[in-house]
Amino acid sequence: MTDQILQARDGGILTITLNMPEKRNPISDVSVVDQLCDAFMAADQDISVRCVILTGAGTVFSSGGDLKQMRPDSGGLRAGLPAETRRNYKYGIQRLPMMFQALEVPVIAAVNGAAIGAGLDLTTMCDIRIAASSAKFAESFVRLGITPGDGGAWLLPRIVGFSKATELALTGDTIDAAEALRIGLVSQVVDDAELMAAARKVADKIAANPTHAVRMTKRLLREGQTADLKNILEMSAAMQSLAHATADNDEAITAFLEKRSPEFKGE
Repeated sequence: MTDQILQARDGGILTITLNMPEKRNPISDVSVVDQLCDAFMAADQDISVRCVILTGAGTVFSSGGDLKQMRPDSGGLRAGLPAETRRNYKYGIQRLPMMFQALEVPVIAAVNGAAIGAGLDLTTMCDIRIAASSAKFAESFVRLGITPGDGGAWLLPRIVGFSKATELALTGDTIDAAEALRIGLVSQVVDDAELMAAARKVADKIAANPTHAVRMTKRLLREGQTADLKNILEMSAAMQSLAHATADNDEAITAFLEKRSPEFKGE
């Protein structure tokens, strides 16, 4: 059996690839969810991993759900008993947004092709999105007579705003990479052949910074999506005290004063 995801480590950068191009890289199978959660949680626990790039094999990033498994009792999320369907979602694909929200290691989505339904929502779970010019995006659940079951109703409005998210979700329209850039869904659009190099360039810039500061900054940004200012300020003060206690903070200040490049060690 072909590995459903691939992992490749180069220095502090880990690349995770959805590896089911013949099925358009669906993410609804429990086995795929298990493998993604295992890979990302292991990366999160490994402080030497400075950044993760997520992409898809072939010409599609992810088609989201496997349509062949959307019939009752097909072995997919939908069961004959609605109460079982609820549990399938809770202990299946809904583990992904919860896992991504808890991660401290930065994640870049390198969107190499179509990101449809849960595939689009998967990109919104990542911290940064860079798209190939051939990429397409659709919040297309409504066209199948279903709703975003993976948290898209929470994720998408926080990135593109409520009005645009509502338009995309209620029409199911497909947008191209240029429109995705215009509405702020992605931060860059590059030629297809340059996608991984562009993602790596951003990853390298992140990796060049002190690891603990990067991870704590990401934690604050994630908490800022739901916390009020008072709580964020309290958390910021606590994390700042931790950052000041690192050797990398001392190295950054010393290097600046000595007018040289810093040498960070993640300490």
